[in-house]
Amino acid sequence: MKRAVVLLSGGLDSTTTLAITIAEGYEAYALSFDYGQRHRIEMEAARRVANSLGAKELRVAKIDLRIFGGSALTDDVGVPKKRSETEIGGGIPITYVPARNTIFLSHALALAETIGSTDIFIGANAIDYSGYPDCRPAFIAAFETLANLGTKAGVKGAHFRLHAPLIKFSKAEIIHKALELDVDLSLTHSCYDPSPDGLACGNCDSCLFRLKGFREAGVEDPIRYANK
Repeated sequence: MKRAVVLLSGGLDSTTTLAITIAEGYEAYALSFDYGQRHRIEMEAARRVANSLGAKELRVAKIDLRIFGGSALTDDVGVPKKRSETEIGGGIPITYVPARNTIFLSHALALAETIGSTDIFIGANAIDYSGYPDCRPAFIAAFETLANLGTKAGVKGAHFRLHAPLIKFSKAEIIHKALELDVDLSLTHSCYDPSPDGLACGNCDSCLFRLKGFREAGVEDPIRYANK
């Protein structure tokens, strides 16, 4: 069976990407990160999702991006709430974590090379991506080039492929794809600023994108929210 490394946060996009990977016949090695994020509860969601979908294994890489700061997810900065679609679409938000996908994909590349895989899957989305520059198709293509230039396997003739199957999907389309693959979306977590007992806030950009996606998909969101 072909092996693939899948970046898994436990959110809608990465969960659906893991389901796609497995449906395409790959043995999926899920990779999550404990990077000092305020929403560390997402790692519990990642573990639930990996177990539910039948990932070969889940590895958690522990790194501390708080040493750099610069993001509401890793620094003592408030997470924006109740922003309009115009505000959300008006630039790169403070929840952007500097170079996060570059760092995550570098770890995924190291794992792929170690386990003899040339396929890496990421749930990047260029439509509902909230302005993050490291979710764009150009970034995905550039990292694939880097992977083939900067690894022993690449130099020896292996061809790494960076898959972003949801890159052109709307959030509603992602939800429909997940349901088509029988994904239990109640296991997922998207909120940037959950309550102490793990409930989604319902007001951060990520929650607003999620709720909008479910409305447009005509499906009820199965998770609980603190403000409902």
